Amino acid sequence: MPRNVTRMEKPLRIVLTGAPGCGKGTQARLLRDRAHICHLSTGEMLRAEALKDTPLGRELKIVLDKGGFATDEMIIQMVSFRIDEPDCQNGFILDGFPRTLPQAEALEEILKQKNINLDHVIKIQVPDEVIIDRILGRYTCAVCGEGYHDKNLKPKVAGVCDKCGSTKFIKRADDNRETVKNRLVNYRQLTYPTISYFEKLGLLRCVDGTGPIEATAAKIAAIIGLQ
Repeated sequence: MPRNVTRMEKPLRIVLTGAPGCGKGTQARLLRDRAHICHLSTGEMLRAEALKDTPLGRELKIVLDKGGFATDEMIIQMVSFRIDEPDCQNGFILDGFPRTLPQAEALEEILKQKNINLDHVIKIQVPDEVIIDRILGRYTCAVCGEGYHDKNLKPKVAGVCDKCGSTKFIKRADDNRETVKNRLVNYRQLTYPTISYFEKLGLLRCVDGTGPIEATAAKIAAIIGLQ
């Protein structure tokens, strides 16, 4: 897919959803670069917020430093603050949020309060066996966090990050077969209800994410009207 930048005539607000390993992060980064809108990854936002000297930031730092998980209330508050920032005024892509039905309902409420509408909720559908293969093969740059895969998305120069030039890479310790299977079970239990919720709102569109990255990106671009 050409790396051109398309400026949208109006703000574009999107939720990318799907099972862990379906390609949400990769597609969100491609869409960010093409449509020139913010990619809001829940994990990255949590880490960034925990570094801030704010009541929420200090609270998050305590929780995360102890190995705990942010509550729905913390995450919702963080997302609400983040989408108010100037760089989100042209639009945003939510990646990793909402994960639960209460989060989906809360998102709808905070957007309503801000007089903002979601444009699309796009679910990337990939079979479990493909997801497991993708997760077991993925790794990231230890410096900038850019994502790669042993088979599907290697750096242009072997051992060198395309984005920052680092030669240090890491794999998540929990990216093993048993953990991945458990995460897929949790996904179905916790996140499936959000799919029905957005479908009832008339926002849900599904794309097949089993093909090449560029093919999935083209399907998403067609849904949201990118030329």
